[in-house]
Amino acid sequence: MTSHQLRPVREDDASAILEAFLAAPDMARQGDVATLEDAEEMARWLSAPGRRSTAIARRDTDGLLGLVGVSIEEAHRIGWVFYWLHATARGRGLAARAAASVANRALRPPSADGEGGWGLERLELGHRANNPASGAVARAAGFVPEGIERQKFLIDGTRHDVHTYGRLVTDPVPATAELPWGR
Repeated sequence: MTSHQLRPVREDDASAILEAFLAAPDMARQGDVATLEDAEEMARWLSAPGRRSTAIARRDTDGLLGLVGVSIEEAHRIGWVFYWLHATARGRGLAARAAASVANRALRPPSADGEGGWGLERLELGHRANNPASGAVARAAGFVPEGIERQKFLIDGTRHDVHTYGRLVTDPVPATAELPWGR
């Protein structure tokens, strides 16, 4: 049995969000969270309409370790995928399993019981070219490299290339094991 599960992000995840942002300097790329108030605002943003944010949580404590989010553009049935993990949870394939689980659900058709998919037809994501771990997560989640956006991000005064990926509803489902869904 896996020791992790997926569940919706909740407002009471704010302290765990703050802890993740304070644990690693590279989290600054994910947003500006330095106080509990900032983390509470982030939790509200993650739960806003037009966005599906899924917490990666420990089963024993239900504590948030990271997340996979999808900003959805309903009119075009596409979503922009983003993810991050607390520094202590990295390097174990957890982000890849979570990203694959969320992407698989996002690309499945909805069902009457509410347990089906989100009915999207295309997912997109991008990561800094100097972050190969994020590329490994994307590929494990079934995303296909689509190109490089040259000097897209400006980070600490330096421009960085971004590798872009896409996954279509018609692409094969990856072999990456999914995480179970909780409530």
